[in-house]
Amino acid sequence: MRTTIDINCDMGESYGAWKMGADAEVMPFISSANIAGGFHGGDPATIRATVRLAADHGVAIGAHPSLPDLQGFGRRVMTISPQDMYDLVLYQAGAVEAFARAAGARLHHVKCHGALYNMAANDAGLAEAMARAVKDLGGGVILYALSNSRMMNTAKKLGIRVAGEVFADRGYADDGTLAPRGSPGAMIEDAALAAQRALSMVEDGYVTALSGARVPVSPDTLCLHGDQPGAVAFAKAIRKAFSEHGIAVASP
Repeated sequence: MRTTIDINCDMGESYGAWKMGADAEVMPFISSANIAGGFHGGDPATIRATVRLAADHGVAIGAHPSLPDLQGFGRRVMTISPQDMYDLVLYQAGAVEAFARAAGARLHHVKCHGALYNMAANDAGLAEAMARAVKDLGGGVILYALSNSRMMNTAKKLGIRVAGEVFADRGYADDGTLAPRGSPGAMIEDAALAAQRALSMVEDGYVTALSGARVPVSPDTLCLHGDQPGAVAFAKAIRKAFSEHGIAVASP
């Protein structure tokens, strides 16, 4: 049983006049922020403001690279090469890192977004390219990767610090991957249920898949989706459950 867990949240996904998420309201409840690099959401002003918000709250600053897909919010699969993966991760992480340095902070981790994340979870070439990009950033930057996935194992083989990620607000398939968005049960919409699932993963090391099967997980960091309606309620419910069970929240 773990006694400490990281809570991360995807943030900084607004751009221009379009507003996404409740970043300011959620920030006090998390320990790591994954900040969009401009390809699925975010823009220079939003990156700057979100980095500043995270730094002011003592929250670890991470980059959240995506496929170049503003219209589809980075959730549409594209055919890319390993070199494309490397370039996408390094380019967007570099942008967030620059704003972090300007704020007197540092880049703590990288967590890919949407389809890019899912593609690398099971594709050896893409997983290796993502891991190499994180390694080449230097400075001990951590890769947040789907728990027990190919992406996580590849990072370990390359000697990169990696944190196994689990999701309280997403449905799981029997193989430990996330159920495709839009499919029945893919999104957990009840905050109390999400908190219960979070406790099961952290305390017992398993998540209940959509089929009812128990899937083993190795949770280092728990994701809370900032763009989900009711994200603040989810954050409060999960923190309350952790506090009641003696589980501390801190970045890895």
